[in-house]
Parts: sequence; C-alpha cells; structure tokens
Amino acid sequence: MTLEEITQNMRERVGANADLNKSVKFDFGDEGTVRIDDTASPAIVDNEDVATDCTIKVSKDDFESIAAGDTNAQMAFMQGKLKVEGDMSVAMQLGKVFG
Repeated sequence: MTLEEITQNMRERVGANADLNKSVKFDFGDEGTVRIDDTASPAIVDNEDVATDCTIKVSKDDFESIAAGDTNAQMAFMQGKLKVEGDMSVAMQLGKVFG
C-alpha cells in the first residue's frame, strides 16, 4: 500500500469522529506519517508531521500486517516492532477506532 492509500483507509475508518479526543501520529520513518487529530471537529486525517499526543513508530510493512490482522499489535509492541511515545492511553484506544 502507498502512504496515500493508508491515509485514505484511515479516513474511511475514522469518519467524522474517532472518539479519541486526542491526536495520534503513525510514523513510518522515511516513508512518511499519518496523523489523526480528533481534537478537531470533524476529525482530521492527513500526512502532517506535527506534534501529537501520541506517536506510534512502526514500519509500513509491520503496520500493514497489524492492520490486516496477521500480526497482533501487542506482540509487535513486545517484540519492539511497534514503539509508542507520549500518551500510551491514546494507543490503547485505537482498537475501538480500527477494530
């Protein structure tokens, strides 16, 4: 998937309100970022690389595997494939957005 495809997919899943009331950024390293800002109404999903409440650092390949259900996010975290910076509670709430 391209970064644009991932961003569009997140837009469709998040809809008008992610019910997070926070912002989170998926940092794919050199491949770019996807930000969900649910402090705005409606929620914003874009590729801005700005400060957020929570940053999730993961390779694009690992993210796709987690999103497809092939890899468990908690296992990826424990194996160091997924790193969380900032407000961990935001990362914990993502299951209800993408579940």
